[in-house]
Amino acid sequence: MTTIPGLCLTPDSETQAYRFNHTMLRVRDPKISLDFYSRILGMKLVRTIEFPEWKFSLYFLAYLPEGETIPADDRGKSQFAGNREGLLELTHNWGTEVEPMTPYHNGNSDPRGFGHICISVPNIEQACARFEKLQVPFQKKLGEGGMKNIAFIKDPDAYWIEIIQPGLI
Repeated sequence: MTTIPGLCLTPDSETQAYRFNHTMLRVRDPKISLDFYSRILGMKLVRTIEFPEWKFSLYFLAYLPEGETIPADDRGKSQFAGNREGLLELTHNWGTEVEPMTPYHNGNSDPRGFGHICISVPNIEQACARFEKLQVPFQKKLGEGGMKNIAFIKDPDAYWIEIIQPGLI
C-alpha cells in the first residue's frame, strides 16, 4: 500500500459502515438521458423523486445483479437506493429540455473540474463495437492515445464515460 507521510489512510471504527452511494449529473432532457443510461449502458431506474415546489426531478440508476428486484413502494425504494453503492443520480431542472443546448458544464473544457464516470465491461472490444453500432459519440476510441486499453464515450449532455475492462489497465 502507498503511504503518504503524516496521513492516515485507514478508516476508523466509526466509518467502517460508510459506503459511497451515488454521483449526481445534471441533465438537459431526462427522456434522452434515461434512454441512454438504460438502453445503451444497461442501467436500471431504481427510484424517481419529483420536487414540484422546486421544479426538479431526481432519477437514480444502478446495475442490478440478475434476479434482484426493486421494491414497489416508495419507502422500499428509498431504502433500496439508500443502501446501494455506485448509483448514478440524474438531476433534471424542469424546462432545460426545451433549451437549444445543454446548459451544464461537463467539466472537461475550461475551467476544468469534474472529469468523468467509469463503467467496467467484461469485453471492451465488444462493448466499443456495440457503441459504434449504436452511434454513441466517442471522446477517445479504444487503441487511441497513450492509454490504448480504455475508451471514452459521451452521454447526451457530453459528460465523459470511461470504459474499462478489468485486468487491462
